[in-house]
Amino acid sequence: MNAMSIREAKDRFIEAWGAFGSAWGINRSMAQVHALLLISHEPLSTEDVMEQLNISRGNANMNLRALIDWSLVRRVLKPGERREYFEAEKDVWKVATHITRERKKRELEPLIRLLDELEDIPGGTPEAKSFRQMTHDLHDLTKRLDTLLEHSTRRDVQWFVKAATTLLK
Repeated sequence: MNAMSIREAKDRFIEAWGAFGSAWGINRSMAQVHALLLISHEPLSTEDVMEQLNISRGNANMNLRALIDWSLVRRVLKPGERREYFEAEKDVWKVATHITRERKKRELEPLIRLLDELEDIPGGTPEAKSFRQMTHDLHDLTKRLDTLLEHSTRRDVQWFVKAATTLLK
């Protein structure tokens, strides 16, 4: 069996991370830019990202900005360089926390606000009662999930490992 080259391994990781991101509702290009920066041993410029992923400047810029908004990537200044460079957060627990917070903000919190609004729908018909019961149950579940995610993203890795260990016993 032939050993895979580092280039092939990186390409496979970038492709897999892009597919993983797509499955989780994140733009494939954004996930691939993130993957490239995750495995780069030094900060990369927009031009480096464009060249290595074969994407346009607009696509690279848009996804780098989005990754900065998610706190997954930061700008890096190199002395004597006019170009901006970018590097990814390398601590995987911090990455997981940032992604969890962003997805909670973008997906869960709007659903909770909607369910808040739907709790007081009037009506005494079986249809209205059934609707209120379902939205109430969903509201209860999403609030509990929101609380759990809020606590888990404010704690450190040791807390998470301890909580997971307790749950698995």
